[in-house]
Amino acid sequence: MFVSCWSAKGGSGTTVVAVSLALVLARHRPDGVLFVDTRGDAPAVLGVPEPDGPGLADWLAAGSEVPADGLARIQHGIAPGLALIARGDGPLGRPDRAEVLAAVLAADRRAVVVDCGRLDLEVTRVLAASSVHSLLVTRPCYLALRRAVASPLQPSALVVVDEPGRALSAADVEEVLGVPVVARVPYDPVVARAVDAGLLASRLPRGLERALRHAA
Repeated sequence: MFVSCWSAKGGSGTTVVAVSLALVLARHRPDGVLFVDTRGDAPAVLGVPEPDGPGLADWLAAGSEVPADGLARIQHGIAPGLALIARGDGPLGRPDRAEVLAAVLAADRRAVVVDCGRLDLEVTRVLAASSVHSLLVTRPCYLALRRAVASPLQPSALVVVDEPGRALSAADVEEVLGVPVVARVPYDPVVARAVDAGLLASRLPRGLERALRHAA
């Protein structure tokens, strides 16, 4: 299983959704889950120290000289059944390596979840396009919907972060974009407090877990 989470507009909650989805899958997948962080925020959201050593940016920069097991060497176990490839320092360059990266991730026996964020880099666009489940994370917001319509990538499904008081509904988003909503994540201050306290990995809010259980 190869899942990407991405957004058409910043501030949509993509990283929290992606991390939470990985945590949910890790509880039910016997082979575990690999989380790939292209944005650099996953350790903070999970409440774990920033991993030392090289990360994804370094693997890309190494090009074809990287050892065959190079990607495995930069993974860090951060929770039961969950491993992390951190973003690392420097830009996510070498877009020519993006297809290679996507192929390596697709061949992994574990479930793979990639936080692509906004698709402002060729590397993240390739990963999102190569994934089996390409999940657009969005709020029922006119501006976000407008950008999603103009996105160069058609998602396979939607995760809608419901906010009270919005004029648009999840059904409206589904109708405009023409793909199904597979999860509706309620806007909940409990989730924000769990992230702020660094407790998301150890105390995943039940409402968030229920919402994402069948997202992929």
